[in-house]
Amino acid sequence: MPESIYFQWAALAQLLLLLTIPLEAWLAARGRIKGEYELRDTLANITVSIGSIFFWGTLSWLYVGAVMYAYAHRLYDVPFTWWSFLIAFVLDDLRYYWFHRISHRSRWFWASHVVHHSSQHFNLSTNLRQSWTSEFSGLTLLNVPLAFLGFNPGLVALAFTVNLIYQFWIHIEAVDRMPRWFEWLLNTPSHHRVHHASNPRYLDANYAGVFMIWDRLFGSFVAERDDEPPRYGIVHNLGTFNPLRIALHEYVAIGRDLLRPRLSLAERLGYFFGPPGWSHDGRHTTTAVLRAADASAQARSAASARLDSGLSLTECR
Repeated sequence: MPESIYFQWAALAQLLLLLTIPLEAWLAARGRIKGEYELRDTLANITVSIGSIFFWGTLSWLYVGAVMYAYAHRLYDVPFTWWSFLIAFVLDDLRYYWFHRISHRSRWFWASHVVHHSSQHFNLSTNLRQSWTSEFSGLTLLNVPLAFLGFNPGLVALAFTVNLIYQFWIHIEAVDRMPRWFEWLLNTPSHHRVHHASNPRYLDANYAGVFMIWDRLFGSFVAERDDEPPRYGIVHNLGTFNPLRIALHEYVAIGRDLLRPRLSLAERLGYFFGPPGWSHDGRHTTTAVLRAADASAQARSAASARLDSGLSLTECR
């Protein structure tokens, strides 16, 4: 199959990218570039990655089978060409945006995706901290529509692969800002630092894979601020490097909530599919609540600063 050459090049690119991880760690340790590695965190990333590869291989038949079935009943025949790849790449990036957004906004899907956000460090090795349950969660089925439209499954897989390859380099602190046009159009380290931050201002923002146009279009774009450095991790950090807890902790938490006594069916569904932080008793720590509390605190702080400034001027007089 002539198209296989593209996957060979993609595999080579992924291998070369992996070699940049020890290079970044070496440069950061010597103060040559901005960045921080913690040995236990990096080893946890590697261990979680091994599990992710294993479970991806074990459960990939769910995704592959669905895509192949959709392609067998396709509406059109789209040839495997450079222009069809470009179309598939843009459409797949839109697919990735919604996959990513849903993964943050519904707890069942967040239970899978939270693995990638659980590190309190932000470096190239963070790429390796991937879910063990992405196939099991069901969201990979969002690839099915492209095959149903008539895009060759190999073309769909290639677009998906190139999208992930692009995202590798944006997990870095050494790059401050790219040129303004680049920052507007494409995902960058600055935009992705926001995405990995747990600051209330930055929560649930910048879902893009490659093109930031989706975040700007759908209202989820937040710019990085120099006066508020990102705090990496999740709202309630794990405090462990145990790969089993990293991979499965949110499923355990969901199970614990579902076993609470005297919950209605609607409340149980809320703990399962509602936004992360939702609670049946109103003690929510959802993104909306955390942002509102942060905005209120900042407003009080600003008002206090203005009052202090006014008092100082009065004293000067």
